[in-house]
Amino acid sequence: MSEEKTRGQLLAEEVFYKKKSAFESWSAEELAAAKDYCVGYAKYLDEGKTEREAVITSIKMLEEAGFRAYKIGDKLQKGDKVYYNNRGKSLYVMAVGSEDINCGVRVSAAHIDSPRLDLKQHPLFESDGLGYFKTHYYGGVRKYQWATIPLALHGVVITKDGTSVDVRIGDMPGDPVFCITDLLPHLAKDQNTKPLGSAFTGEGMNILIASSPYIEEDGTVTPASDKVKLCVMAYLNEKYGITESDFMSAELCMVPAANAVDVGFDRLLIGSYGHDDRVCAYPALTAMIENAGSEHTLICVLADKEEIGSDGVTGMQCCLLVDLIDELAKNLNGNPNVIRANSMCLSADVSAGYDPNYPEVYEKRNSSLINCGVAMAKYTGSRGKSGTSDASAEFVGVVRMMFERDGVLWQTSELGKVDQGGGGTVAKYIANENIDTVDIGVPVLSMHAPFEIVSKTDVYSAHKAFSAFCK
Repeated sequence: MSEEKTRGQLLAEEVFYKKKSAFESWSAEELAAAKDYCVGYAKYLDEGKTEREAVITSIKMLEEAGFRAYKIGDKLQKGDKVYYNNRGKSLYVMAVGSEDINCGVRVSAAHIDSPRLDLKQHPLFESDGLGYFKTHYYGGVRKYQWATIPLALHGVVITKDGTSVDVRIGDMPGDPVFCITDLLPHLAKDQNTKPLGSAFTGEGMNILIASSPYIEEDGTVTPASDKVKLCVMAYLNEKYGITESDFMSAELCMVPAANAVDVGFDRLLIGSYGHDDRVCAYPALTAMIENAGSEHTLICVLADKEEIGSDGVTGMQCCLLVDLIDELAKNLNGNPNVIRANSMCLSADVSAGYDPNYPEVYEKRNSSLINCGVAMAKYTGSRGKSGTSDASAEFVGVVRMMFERDGVLWQTSELGKVDQGGGGTVAKYIANENIDTVDIGVPVLSMHAPFEIVSKTDVYSAHKAFSAFCK
């Protein structure tokens, strides 16, 4: 016979907080739903390895759901479901609700760029019979992780006559791939003595792309100079109609060639390039689509350039969000200042999942754990909270009640130990516009690596969280 609980035991159950995992909180049906949901997410990852491709893939989803293209200056009215394609690299989605626009808008803001290796404007060269591309890494990469892995070439080239040419080589069966070579261990004595951060240099991240010279029609090696380089350009000219000068007006990058895969015997983890931050972009977008009939006016932002500071016309520091709120105000008899003051935002960006292999850099009590749901970061920043908006207790309380109302599995998180490092999100740029903002995201292992890890339960929790926010 079980013993009755003491007063202290009952009190402890009432007042103590205990973080729970999906396995403690969910039914078998909900776990199955999480796995089903992530089938679409894995497809989204594979189709959108760059911000341009993510925009294209997202627009397909939106148009299938009845959203239409919008340009600034178009009329807006209640019930409209529209998207604004910002230069092919960021996307703003709006669903105009039935309530007074002065009640504010609910913004979910993720980013769709990821660390990668951009090609320089004059990338092509050959050396000792091998052809290479010069690169300039984009975002916070750990350079050693990009050596000796298969890479794919993605991007767009604008030719001298203005034609736009899409390039994607390395993902499809039968495609060639590319790579950065590394030293053999037998000759790496000097390299092994260097600190990890300096053993690999930015200028040394040259991509191996070819090894044969151009062959003339009679079967002989061309007498022209730069024979391997000519072989490469002959291929690119024949397949894409581009010349070497067209690299100057191109955006080409190298990304991992592998697609998303299940990790682990239980198939509950997803390994892929680009979880940061498409693992938040996809749930924010699907929640927007599912809740487009909400009484609230909703905006979903899929931004570019977060990994390098959110600058430029497609980054979150651009005034476009404010412009769109102004357009809503103009069309719906609202005051833009009142709208912003009454608005709220979930800054949808990943959190650093606690990794038992590296416990020394985390403060476990305040770290996000895999399979314990979507993570809320009241503040990000570095050391003394530098570079963060630090959401108010009142707003955290509002979001908390939304999550509790809809049974969202969630947790709080910080980015490692206080003095270990840090990082930021787009939250502060939105908060600077007088919009209450807090960070919400999926815990990630091996963040910024070419192969990151997330849990399907946490991805599904993010979808439920953004849905609760949209309602």
